[in-house]
Amino acid sequence: MSALPAQSPCRHCGAAVEADAPKGAVYCCSGCELAAAIVDGAGLEAYYAGRSKPAPRPEGPARGLDQLHVETDAAGLCHATLRLDGLRCASCVWLTERVIEGRPGVKAVQVSYATGRTRLSFDGAVTDLTQILSPVAALGYRPQALSSAPVADRDLLIRLGVAIFAATNVMMLSVSVYLGWWQGMEERFATLFRWATLALATPATLWSATSFFRAAWVGVRHKSLSMDLPVSIGVALLYGHGLLATFAGQDGYLDSLTMLIALLLAGRVLEQRGRQGALAAAQALAATAPRVARRIEGDRIVDIDPKDLDVGDLIEVAAGEELSADAVVVSGTASVAMALLTGESEPVAVLPESAVVAGALVQEGALRCRVTAVGGETLLQRLARGLAEATDRHVEPGPIDRIAPLFTAGTLLAAAGTFVGWWLHGGLAAAIPPTVAVLVVACPCALALAQPLAVAAGLGASARRGLLFRSGDALRALAQIDTVALDKTGTATGGRPVVVLADDATLRIAAGIERGSIHPIARAIVEEASRRGLPIPMGRLLQEVPGVGITGEVDGTVYTIARGGPGTVEVRGVGTITLRDTLRQDAAATIADLRAAGARVVLLTGDHGDVARRVAWSAGIDHVVADQRPDDKARWIAAARAEGHRVLFVGDGLNDGPALRAADVGLAMGSGAPSTMMAADAVVAGEGLGPILSGLRAARAAERAIRGNLRRSVIYNILAVCAAAAGLINPLVAAVLMPLSSGLVIWGALGVERALSEKR
Repeated sequence: MSALPAQSPCRHCGAAVEADAPKGAVYCCSGCELAAAIVDGAGLEAYYAGRSKPAPRPEGPARGLDQLHVETDAAGLCHATLRLDGLRCASCVWLTERVIEGRPGVKAVQVSYATGRTRLSFDGAVTDLTQILSPVAALGYRPQALSSAPVADRDLLIRLGVAIFAATNVMMLSVSVYLGWWQGMEERFATLFRWATLALATPATLWSATSFFRAAWVGVRHKSLSMDLPVSIGVALLYGHGLLATFAGQDGYLDSLTMLIALLLAGRVLEQRGRQGALAAAQALAATAPRVARRIEGDRIVDIDPKDLDVGDLIEVAAGEELSADAVVVSGTASVAMALLTGESEPVAVLPESAVVAGALVQEGALRCRVTAVGGETLLQRLARGLAEATDRHVEPGPIDRIAPLFTAGTLLAAAGTFVGWWLHGGLAAAIPPTVAVLVVACPCALALAQPLAVAAGLGASARRGLLFRSGDALRALAQIDTVALDKTGTATGGRPVVVLADDATLRIAAGIERGSIHPIARAIVEEASRRGLPIPMGRLLQEVPGVGITGEVDGTVYTIARGGPGTVEVRGVGTITLRDTLRQDAAATIADLRAAGARVVLLTGDHGDVARRVAWSAGIDHVVADQRPDDKARWIAAARAEGHRVLFVGDGLNDGPALRAADVGLAMGSGAPSTMMAADAVVAGEGLGPILSGLRAARAAERAIRGNLRRSVIYNILAVCAAAAGLINPLVAAVLMPLSSGLVIWGALGVERALSEKR
């Protein structure tokens, strides 16, 4: 009988390759050989030494790369956002970024391991996506459109399937052997069952569990202690003990071994799915955009894809339809629900010249609108993109990340002590089970997960309540805030005049004359008349008189409307109308809640002192800093920080940029200037201040969750390791208990949402 040919792993994907006395590297296919040549040709051989998992096997040439969406900015630079499937470890991210950076014309690239989201900037005159991404696809990483469904790691799923098959069958055979202890079993059958369990456990150990061995070895080579090291030692000990026990005609712990491998791989699959679910909130937000737009073309109305809309197009939206783009109402009135963006369940009354946004639902009435923003520039898509960016951003390592390696070292020392103690007490057979239990039951990964999971929960909870953070670091900084500085116009107030005093007769006449004007005061008068349900007449013979006002005929009489004193207009011979920039509807309640939460609230404004103090009194703000230029606001914030305060600044105007950057955390109102939103750490998506309070509560809840997760994980691990060392936990029970620590961390992260829900 001839000897079986030797097997060596493929250098690129790790697959077994039959090769007699192989010389140098071997490859399972031409695709892997080409992929390795790309890596070597780019001078990135360090990838093979540093990776913790093998690369995916290439699946042939890339297709459809020219169909991926590319945007071009004003400077002619091209930008694309896509997803890379097949990323298995941090080394995969490093490799793909280096390969893409090395392509001619590429200006910038960022790849997220958590989601596979990849952002590219390149010179379209030099290269295109096909040339950039073809080498990446040749390496086995699959470029996909963001809208496509993520592809699961097939190799991981197959390994899990083999492990589950082995574990279930080994468990059934082991139960038969255990029952034979009491009811009697012929030795020949017991021997058959022992060898059968060894045959099933071998592929589960030597193939399904190779990812743990490989990751542990890479960590040791790089002088890093990861959780894979104690797990790998435990698996090796269990298999070695089972192998020796089978040859000696004794029962091993192969049922515990196979179940342990299956549970660990199941945890990896759940982790992978959890990372893929990190974009769920952003995708749900983006998916609310309608699929059809009704564009007005002359005398016709044509149904088109919203992507084909251009700024300036006229669109028509009827009751029950959603806005397909950001726009300004040209004609018509309607009741529009914008709960997705504002968090308010009540619909908003919309009149001519009102701004509306993509995704808003027209509940009653009909509108004709002029498009102001399309595609990725709509507020809806900017929010979705911002949430995805916040999810992708790296959270800076903290004390927890430094504790995890120390905890792993402590686990190894505890396992060594357990082995020596039990070996001296009862021999090798007695020492192996508790030693393996110690190695398996400890879960240092829970320490490392404590911060990212809680931060992700805080980001999601804030986004659902209308506050969109750009990074997890900003969320954590918000938890430390003790001073909230609010701009006045457009932040504490609505930023436009509102009628506060007028009789119906005066308001009706003024609305009839002003109904066609786009002036903010005219819009305020018409909106108030509509709110009161007054029949608005059609003014005739309208004429503006420079320096005086506007005249017009209503009910056969000519009236003149002129500006009176500060904040008033006069319908001569009839009466006056008083207007003010009023507080936002929820301002007073939100400010009271912020103060109750321990924050000092300051009105920081460029307006005169009298006006600022009146607004502050209405809002319940005790501290007023008025007559501040943009640089003055930034200096005031810097001085407050120098005194030891942690400052949150909220603004909306172009002049608020310096203050936003000077603060520990800067929030921009979503209705404000686009440049302000770009300078801020977070954006309030709506018209109220309520999301600010929700964000503060979410940030503080996330911090409590981080501390609670750390405490629970440390306490669990100490108790579990002590119980395992004392022989109170066998390896199978340890495998079941090990995910409990991570489960406690997940439960703690879910507490962020619970904490906010309880305070509604």
